[in-house]
Amino acid sequence: MSKKSFEEALEALEQITQELEDGDLSLEKSLKKFDEGIKLAELCNHKLEEAQQKVDLLLKKDGKLISVPFNNSDSVSDDEA
Repeated sequence: MSKKSFEEALEALEQITQELEDGDLSLEKSLKKFDEGIKLAELCNHKLEEAQQKVDLLLKKDGKLISVPFNNSDSVSDDEA
């Protein structure tokens, strides 16, 4: 399961969610789907955390490139970028 891309894992999670919401599964199958859904949600969360760590903005300041965390991008003005 860990070899799935974020998009594949999210799509599978959406499918499982729909199956569980439909309510047509037996209790045993529902529990298996729920367990699989939890694992997929954890995988998606992990991949999002990895992506967030990789996303940096490179800014040119005094001729040097500096790395700024992505979540601080709202403090960057257009003339700094």
